[in-house]
Amino acid sequence: MAIQNELLQEGKSPALTKLCRWLELPRSTAYYQPQQRSAPRRDHAFEMLVFDIVQEHPTFGIRRVWALLKFSFGWNVNRKGVARLFKRRGWSCKLRRIGGRPRVQASQSVTQRPDERWATDIALIWCGEKDGWCSFVPVLDCCTRQVLGWELAPTARAKTAERALESALLRRFDWTRGAPAGMQIRHDNGLVFGSKLFRAVVKDYGLKQEFITPYTPEQNGLAERFIRSLKEECVWQNNFESIEQARATIAKWIDWYNSGRPHQSLNYKTPDAVHAQWQTCAA
Repeated sequence: MAIQNELLQEGKSPALTKLCRWLELPRSTAYYQPQQRSAPRRDHAFEMLVFDIVQEHPTFGIRRVWALLKFSFGWNVNRKGVARLFKRRGWSCKLRRIGGRPRVQASQSVTQRPDERWATDIALIWCGEKDGWCSFVPVLDCCTRQVLGWELAPTARAKTAERALESALLRRFDWTRGAPAGMQIRHDNGLVFGSKLFRAVVKDYGLKQEFITPYTPEQNGLAERFIRSLKEECVWQNNFESIEQARATIAKWIDWYNSGRPHQSLNYKTPDAVHAQWQTCAA
């Protein structure tokens, strides 16, 4: 601006555009006027709603809380605003350190269409002093992430996995032999899934078994991640006294998982909503 003042003193009034061109200065810089930023508005009702979500789902992070606010409660809120609130209130958990662990090349369990591949696994759940450790077997669709069937039993036997698979087939196809030709079910190399009984049942129902590479659980990542979510959001939040109480609580949570819990990998839609879209497109 010193040059402009000198030119004005000499009786000249060059345009600001010429000055910017002479000084090689962007015009936006010359026209810029600093603005005073007001302090961010703190909505008490909004903070209480986020606090209730954190209390009900203590394992949820910023993205999942934001997804619930936006897609389930209808709040037009920015994810960064939720992050600032978490930081201000101290609700964020410390991130786990990520080391340079080598990863093997493995095919993912994700599919592009429903009922192309299902995934299953076995996890142990503590059901109180009365029943002790019980075996939980879920069956998921690798496209929609729906939990189609599951079983919780006192022992980890082939019959337990068989009942979980049968409940999934009945829910999806209304009978056990309604699966499309070539549909696969992916699992690890455990004794249950490799037993003669389970292999005979899978073959009888028209499915193909897909064993993952030993010591590579990431090849069955969908089932592994679901079990982690189940433990963090349901099992570890309750102190079960019996297997009956565990079944009732897990059944309620799985219903919410399918119909009310937004998934980041599904563009924050629920598994049931994604499956309904596929049915609409097929019709």
